Amino acid sequence: MSTTVAQNITDDLRRWIVEQAESGCRPADVLEAMKASGWEESVAVAALEQTLRQRLAQLDEEELPPPTEVPQPALEGASPLVQVGGREVRVLTVMKLPRVVVFGGLLSDEECDALIELARPRLLRSETVDNATGGSEVNAARTSDGMFFDRGETPLIATIERRIAELVRWPLENGEGIQVLRYRPGAEYRPHHDYFDPVHPGTARILQRGGQRVGTVVMYLNTPEGGGATTFPEVGLEVAPVRGNAVFFSYDRAHPATKTLHGGAPVLAGEKWVATKWMRQGVFT
Repeated sequence: MSTTVAQNITDDLRRWIVEQAESGCRPADVLEAMKASGWEESVAVAALEQTLRQRLAQLDEEELPPPTEVPQPALEGASPLVQVGGREVRVLTVMKLPRVVVFGGLLSDEECDALIELARPRLLRSETVDNATGGSEVNAARTSDGMFFDRGETPLIATIERRIAELVRWPLENGEGIQVLRYRPGAEYRPHHDYFDPVHPGTARILQRGGQRVGTVVMYLNTPEGGGATTFPEVGLEVAPVRGNAVFFSYDRAHPATKTLHGGAPVLAGEKWVATKWMRQGVFT
């Protein structure tokens, strides 16, 4: 005689489903993971539907934090070209939600090569923010090597920083130092937000250095042989990593409503080199 053990939908399971969904996992993938862990399909489907409906209703009821001022590229004209610092930059793609602009030719080939060579001898395993302390830590979600330049560290860095400040119309002193990252084959950066989540205990310490992040510019220093797109999974957008191009996005509040969840897709062949510039609300020290 066999007995069937009832599978209950617990609060822990609901929390796990929400975490997976908000990190960019598709419901179909979450369902397969639950089935692989021993959940009956009917129970897993019911848990997914109930939990995600409740979460959507909760988000609708939540009062969003007030928006803040963010960087705004000068795109008022009809021309797809923007002049910044004596350089002609092309506007390739524009989205309103999330606020995303893809620029062509932000950096020259010579500038890309020079950034790579300046950064190469200083690369270390990339770290992410430790949400508990406000410090940094190695995280399995980010499998790249990286380094930071001080703001204005070299004439090249200063030139690029001035160009970005003019392009997105944001004070130069509100920018963090440029970070250069190298992704080898298989390396990736799983979907995440760039703002600092206020619910984490370490956020208050981070915000002392210039307030919240409000904008990001990711510059592609080479074109990898395969893979490595910058993805925005909530809106189905993929930005190809093309040498000299850049993607800008802003977030006017530290909340998923900005739809700026993004990641670096795995590199399939060759290496991917990027340079990232984050903008803060206030002066970054």
